[in-house]
Amino acid sequence: MRVWQTIPPPLIGRHVHTRAYAALVLSGCYEEAGDSGRHRVQAGNVVLHEAFEAHLDRIPTSGAVVLNVPLPAEYAFGSGVGRVEDPGAIVRLVEKGDSEAAALLLLSTEISEQEFQDWPDELAASMAQNASVNLFAWSEAKGISAWDRSRSFAKVFGISPCAFRARARTRQAWRAIRTASTPLSAIAAQVGFSDQAHMARCVKTLTGRSPSAWQSGCK
Repeated sequence: MRVWQTIPPPLIGRHVHTRAYAALVLSGCYEEAGDSGRHRVQAGNVVLHEAFEAHLDRIPTSGAVVLNVPLPAEYAFGSGVGRVEDPGAIVRLVEKGDSEAAALLLLSTEISEQEFQDWPDELAASMAQNASVNLFAWSEAKGISAWDRSRSFAKVFGISPCAFRARARTRQAWRAIRTASTPLSAIAAQVGFSDQAHMARCVKTLTGRSPSAWQSGCK
């Protein structure tokens, strides 16, 4: 991941970053659609990304300049978008190689409430909060056909609702594995996996490490 990044138009396809990081937008604007939802960001915004988070970026012809700041694994934060009052202070610390840049960025970022542009955003937020959302029931309640749900959602997020929900479930399991002392079998049941073995396969596919390895690493 490049620290200084000039993002050219029109599209950066869906991709995954294995490390947690913050993207500080210094100029221009773009739209990001990923595991944490869809966000339109501009200069002064900060986009916080957890490890193993996936997203795509749509960039206007003007492009954008972004400062990517790696965030240490031990920092606790949630994905989302916010603003900083003094982006220059963060830039100066990064240019000096100051290890406090990440801490200052997290401390000074005021997270904004997510705004929904359309129903795909609502569906993404529902699945991110509850990976056991019944897609058929959700669509029926909104008066949306299954075909239109899948097509329109994939057009925005670059992934089907079913695949998005599966990623959300795996990410919820991974967070619980790292932060709770709950038995793995109980975590699997809580987040909606059919069994512990299914959860283990999904977590290893997402992160490259088994749940037991993540638990051992957190002790």
